[in-house]
Amino acid sequence: VQLQACGGGFVQAGGSLRLSCAASGRTFSSYSMGWFRQAPGKEREFVATISGSGGSTYYSDSVKGRFTISRDNAKNTVYLQMNSLKPEDTAVYYCGASRAGYYRTNLFGSWGQGTQVTVSS
Repeated sequence: VQLQACGGGFVQAGGSLRLSCAASGRTFSSYSMGWFRQAPGKEREFVATISGSGGSTYYSDSVKGRFTISRDNAKNTVYLQMNSLKPEDTAVYYCGASRAGYYRTNLFGSWGQGTQVTVSS
């Protein structure tokens, strides 16, 4: 599966952004999908994942209650709605795919080009 993320930008603290990730292929619903991020000088970290059907989600503690992951299998697209953004959310955001369970965050891959999110204080 090939992935292309978009929707990043520059926003003030407390603002919102919505990221989208379009996937190629005809088996999108068979993949767990996820959002990960990498800040300068840090390793890529898990943000949120969603099961193939969209019925189950998993969030990191740092974004729980502020971010919402969703997917539209008819459009081969996964979304990340980010509210109440903080400066520490600044990072390049990547979407990833996995044939394993959505909770197996270490098994995601197929990273596409990320999208930059910058949150000013």
